[in-house]
Amino acid sequence: MSERFTPGPMTRGITGTRLVLATDLDGTFLGGTEDDRQRLYDWVEENRDSVGLIFATGRDPEFIAELCEGGIPWPEYVVGDVGTTIAQITGQTQNPIEALEAEIAEAWNTAGDRVRAALAELPGLKEQETAFRYRVSYDMDVTSFDRIAIERVEEMGLDWIASDGKYFDVLPKGVSKGPSVKRLVNHLGIPPAHVLCAGDTMNDLSLLSCGLPAVAVGGSEQRLVDHVADLPHVHVAEARGAGGIFEAIARLGLHPLPDDLAERFAAETDTG
Repeated sequence: MSERFTPGPMTRGITGTRLVLATDLDGTFLGGTEDDRQRLYDWVEENRDSVGLIFATGRDPEFIAELCEGGIPWPEYVVGDVGTTIAQITGQTQNPIEALEAEIAEAWNTAGDRVRAALAELPGLKEQETAFRYRVSYDMDVTSFDRIAIERVEEMGLDWIASDGKYFDVLPKGVSKGPSVKRLVNHLGIPPAHVLCAGDTMNDLSLLSCGLPAVAVGGSEQRLVDHVADLPHVHVAEARGAGGIFEAIARLGLHPLPDDLAERFAAETDTG
């Protein structure tokens, strides 16, 4: 089933681009100073011939449509709903890629009602209003959360993610942002070394730890930083949000940047 969008970019391949940015939204692509955000968005648009864009987000299609209508660059692909949706943006439509989503649907196995029943009335969880196809998501109150919820999810053979101290997601086994981005990258034939994954909270852990070049932007959730700090392919940035993405591009040598940005982030990350 497709979700309607207002006109986006013309369909194009990103396999041959020099850099494919697979980025979380809140706190990452949408984070940092206003100047850094606008500079990043303008830079992406100015370099569409050599930069591809994938949103790897927990957000739903309606949010993404509204965001891009407001001037944020359109992605070519979306790994949405915490990795349970893998879709291509084509004009006004987000088209799930059936070959990639079939495995997700099979792993979920219509578990939504079972999850809701198992977690009903447990303290510290309030189901989010947005309906998702292959996940159930809750707002979480950590002060009253009962870990029996985790036990019940695991007994059903499903995965869970608690992130940002306030969200609890129930997902198909083995499905999250990282595995889904890797499926998409492999499906498109993009060289792994040409990808940069970017995130800032624990629901980005699989994205940053999946083996592709990655950045934990400045201001990331401390638990995420603790998990990825020793991974050689992950850069832990000082600059927040969009600035942290630029910092990683400069530090990892993934794409030429304007001279002022290259000088700024080379200086800020100089370890000599």
